[in-house]
This record gives sequence, C-alpha cells and structure tokens, in this order.
Amino acid sequence: MFQNLTDASRFQFALTALYHFLFVPLTLGLGFMIAIMESKYVASKNEFWKHTAKFWSRIFAINFACGAATGIILEFEFGTNWSNFSWFVGDIFGAPLAIEGILAFFLESTFFAVMFFGWNKVGEKFHLASTWLTALGAILSAVWILTANAWMQYPVGMEFNPATARNEMVSFSKLVFSPVSLMKIAHTVTGGFVLSSVVVIGISGWYLMKKRNIAFATKSIRIAAIFGIVSSLLALGSGDRSAVQAAKYQPMKLAAMEGLYDGGFGEPMEAVGIVKSNDNGKYISGIGIPRMLSILSFHDPNAYVPGINDIIKGGYLYTDATGNTKKALSFQEKKIKGAIAQRALADYHIASESGNRAAMDSTASILKVNYSYFGYGYLDSPQESVPDVPMNFYSFRIMVYCFALFFLLFISAMIFKWRKWLSIVGIICIPLAYITVECGWIVSEVGRQPWVVQDLLPAKAAVTSASLANVNTAIIIFAVIFTTILAAMLSIMFRSIKQGPEIIK
Repeated sequence: MFQNLTDASRFQFALTALYHFLFVPLTLGLGFMIAIMESKYVASKNEFWKHTAKFWSRIFAINFACGAATGIILEFEFGTNWSNFSWFVGDIFGAPLAIEGILAFFLESTFFAVMFFGWNKVGEKFHLASTWLTALGAILSAVWILTANAWMQYPVGMEFNPATARNEMVSFSKLVFSPVSLMKIAHTVTGGFVLSSVVVIGISGWYLMKKRNIAFATKSIRIAAIFGIVSSLLALGSGDRSAVQAAKYQPMKLAAMEGLYDGGFGEPMEAVGIVKSNDNGKYISGIGIPRMLSILSFHDPNAYVPGINDIIKGGYLYTDATGNTKKALSFQEKKIKGAIAQRALADYHIASESGNRAAMDSTASILKVNYSYFGYGYLDSPQESVPDVPMNFYSFRIMVYCFALFFLLFISAMIFKWRKWLSIVGIICIPLAYITVECGWIVSEVGRQPWVVQDLLPAKAAVTSASLANVNTAIIIFAVIFTTILAAMLSIMFRSIKQGPEIIK
C-alpha cells in the first residue's frame, strides 16, 4: 500500500470520486429525456410514451441511489482526510456545498420520489412537473458542486484573514459567475448529456438486435440522437472556452495535457503521440496539427504557448486576468514570494500576541502583496509543481477521440436506417462513454496537481494528520464497498434491461 500519507489520502479521495462519477453523469441527461417522453404522454395521452418513460425512470432510479450513497461519503472525506483544506477555505468552499445539500439535493430527492412512485397516485400534470423538477434538481446539484470545484481551480471572490488564517468570502457573485465556474458547469453537464444519449442508444440498440420492443427502441434512439447532437455541439463550445481558460489561468495543466515541455510561437497540437514520464521530462514523438495548439489556446495561430520548462524558468510575457501584460515569474521567484507570505503570517501572529498594532499592519501588508503565491512556500522543488504528464496527455486524447466517435454515432442514428452494426457500435460506446467522462475528470483534477487550491494550497499541506495505516485500511474497505455497490447496480440494471419495458402496443 501507500508509504506516504498525502498519496494515500489523494488516492482514497480519487477512488471515491471516480466511483461516484460512474453514477452521476447518467442522471444529468436521462432525467431530461424522461421528462420529454412523459411530456409526449401528457400531450398525446398515448400509453406508449408513459411506459417508455417508466422504463427509463427505472434506469435513472438505480443510478440516482448509488450516486447519492457515494456522494455523501465524498463530502465527509473533506473532514476526515483534508481537514487543513477545510480549515483554510471552509468559509468559501462550504457555501456552495451547503446550498447543494439544502436546495438542490432535497429538491431532486423529494420530487424523485413522486416521479418514481407516483404513477397513478398523483395527477398527470403534477407527476410531469415532478419529473421536470427532478431533472432540474440533478442539474442544480451539479451546478453547486462544480462551482465549489471551479473555485479550487481559480480562487476568486475572497480575501485571506491573517487573524484566523482562513480565506473568507467577500463576493459570492464572483464565486458563482467566475468564467472558470460557468465553463466547468457547462462542459461537465453537457458531457453528462452526451453520456446519457449514448447509454439510451446503446440499450435501445440491444433491443433491436434481439428484435424486441422495436417501436420503443426506435423512438428512444431518435430522442437520444437529437439530444446527443445538441449536447455535443454545446460540449464542443464549452470545451473550446475551457481550453482558453486553462491557457490563461492554469498554463501548467495545459502543458501537461499536451506533453509540451518546451513551448513556442505557433505551437502544433499533437493528434497522436508518446510521452515519457515526468522524470525523463521529454516528449518523444507524434503527429502534430500545425499551429492548432496556439489556435485552441489563444485563438491566434501565432500565439506563444509556454511549455513545462518555460513555466518553471519564467521570463516569458503573458496577459493576466485583468488584461495587463506581465512577465511570468520563475518557480524560484514564486517560491520566494510564498516563503515571504508564510513568514509574514507567522510574524503577524507574533505581533498579535504582543499587541503590536504597527507590526501587525506591516506584516499583513507584506502578506497581502505576496499571498498570490502562498502555496509555493510549501514546495521543495520545481518538479513538485508539474502534474503527471502521461496521465493527462493520454486522458485528454481518449476523451477527445471518444467524443468524436459519439458524435458520429448520433449523426448515424439520425441518417441511416438502423442496422446491426449500429447496434454493436452503440453497445460498445456505452463503456467508452464512462471511460470518457472519467478521463475528463482526470484531466480536470490531476491536471491541477499539486494544487488543491491553485497556487495557494498544495495537497501535502491540505491533508489531515491522520494515521497512514488507517487511511490505507480505509482505501481497502472503500474499494470493496464501492465495487459491491457497482456490481449490485449493474446486476439490477441488467436485470431491468433484460425484463424490458412494460408491454407497449
């Protein structure tokens, strides 16, 4: 098992998040497709659409239950494994999570009960409203959780209070409406929509292969294909903006995604390539698309894109969040500023204990000037600031290429008369869709390492001082529990699919 507490805690949290994200994306899109199907039933009074909606509601319910179970554990781990993080940013990070629990989750779970159990027990219009509100609740849950996560990637709307050594919120609107937050929400949610469309098409394709429930499968495929095409276009747009934001706010993440060690002007994007490990620090070979990385990153074919070595050395020019041109600091310069900020914080508390107001004001001013690089004071070497390059490089390409495959699947489902080969492709795409969303999560979260909060708090300073043996034991227990939950979900889901929808005439 792990010999380092930080690595063990990171792995435990990653394990929980990866399992949790196996259940959540399907509920984001499937809820809306169910609502569309039920709307057709209420408008037409055709029992076909009622039975169709009820079948997909069963699939939704299985994922909803498993997602709720793993999500609760995930939130508790902020306290059990990351108590220093919780102290450092709890005033900010806790706000969107509290809103998610009080507003979004209760909205979703309350009306989900009506949606799933309320058939023939409540009025049609009330049931339909409950279905739409359940779908909306799933989105709102994602919105607030992703808002909190986006703040970790791009911390805004806060000030550091040296008296409490905590970050405190000063602008809730900046937190919610930050450009990173909006694009992260859009890209993650539309990614869930794409996955949901793939799952509906794949399951429906299986029925067509078995020559069962032909009308149900055909009409479900058509709804999913249209939903998937629209979602794919939205995901493409938000993905483009996310790349621009990564170049602007997290250049090291972008460099890791591209395996780019030495940057330049008019940088190509590697369509296919091989990268060595971080220790070797060298890109090997590949097939590049000329100037494409500069275009995607800055919408300028001649733009300068810094590589990993450039970011460590500093000295290149860049445009900051306010639109001003600045010279990038080197890792060593950032580390010095981080050390100055940390020393100033310690001196502030010494001055506070002695009641020296002048010294408190002076050290607080020094801290504020250097606080942007506070976290670098915890890092020992430039290599610590570099995320896992191969993992990010390959995860990003798997995500992009699978996304292209899904889009072709949606187009094919609309254009061609359904054939066996389309059913096979649709079924194969189901596990690929889950791999794709997990790869997206890896790029987002592993790409910003070592930072838990970008530039302010690295993982090794955020971890709880827990027993390494206890964390390793928890990893084993959680792996067994989550695998059991996943196996149970798949068993119930396969049984439900095999049973099929109620007889539809």
